[in-house]
Amino acid sequence: MPRLTLALTLGLVLGACSTADSGTKPSPPAGTQTAIVAGGCFWCIESAFDDVPGVVSATSGYTGGHVPNPTYEQVSSHETGHYEAVEVKFDPRKITYAQVLDIFWRHIDPTDPEGQFADRGSNYRTAIFVGDAGQRAIAEASKKAVEDSHWFDKPIVTQILPAGPFYPAEEPHQKYCKKHPESFHAYEEGSGRGPYIEKTWKGKPAIAPPQAKPQAYTKPSDDEIKKRLTPLQYEVTQHGATEMAFHNEFWNNHDAGIYVDVVSGEPLFSSKDKFDSGTGWPSFTKPLAPANVLEQDATGLKTAGYVEVHSKNAGSHLGHVFDDGPQPTGLRYCIDSASLRFIPAAKLQAEGYGEFAAQFAPDQRTPKAP
Repeated sequence: MPRLTLALTLGLVLGACSTADSGTKPSPPAGTQTAIVAGGCFWCIESAFDDVPGVVSATSGYTGGHVPNPTYEQVSSHETGHYEAVEVKFDPRKITYAQVLDIFWRHIDPTDPEGQFADRGSNYRTAIFVGDAGQRAIAEASKKAVEDSHWFDKPIVTQILPAGPFYPAEEPHQKYCKKHPESFHAYEEGSGRGPYIEKTWKGKPAIAPPQAKPQAYTKPSDDEIKKRLTPLQYEVTQHGATEMAFHNEFWNNHDAGIYVDVVSGEPLFSSKDKFDSGTGWPSFTKPLAPANVLEQDATGLKTAGYVEVHSKNAGSHLGHVFDDGPQPTGLRYCIDSASLRFIPAAKLQAEGYGEFAAQFAPDQRTPKAP
């Protein structure tokens, strides 16, 4: 479409956008997570997430600058530091953060440092705004996957920045593609974005998610185990020693996350099943992955109400299971901290345990002790 026609179309549309949306939006469903991305014109990025399974909402707005509650005109002046951005609320049980970023990449030119297509200026630059260390790890791995794809002959310049306040744009900007489909598609084509996406991204495979491939949990050689573990960890996992009560790493840990075998990394227990047994050792009502926690009744102690437990793949001594635990299982897995490594909920995706991330959605996390 001719540039003059495009300019006239945009001028007519944007001239009316001067008042903030004062309506109250309903709260998102429990467990919803947030991604914030900037990819030039927020109409186009918002539209990319319309009707995507697992996406609860996509809201156009402004972020990254120093002016609170900016208007479109202020942001367009290039003096506020804000980006045109989109806040994506999503259900991590239906779509992962990595998949959200995959959609984002496919609707931008990640090699343009000065804007996007016909839209030039600092407010039209591309960026991923991360909310925590887990999102940063996933975003960095996703960006690296784009770089390693060698699909582009110029550097990938999309920045990864810490998330700050997000300000929803004025109401006329929200769902613009649905309110004015003809004007939107004319803009998308006339700006050059539509043809670029068709030419550059069509047929490209999914961007590799950052979490590790399914792991083969194996036991290293004895020499390797000695190098990696402390003397106490070695004695506990390899020789069945017991550490001191109340003087171990995780007996009083209340953070959300999972516990894995310190030798092999195989997942064992969850903070959601952890309770204060008063014994001074980490205690759980059940395993996170039952197949990875094996009972060994070689001494006949099961008849006395408890039995030793080992990890399946590494054969590490973990501790004992007793039949004096709370309901609903009535069991108490009394485990040595020295046999465990703790993975915080925010790092599950980055460390290859993404399959367990959904159970730690914000509304479900175990609160810390006061």
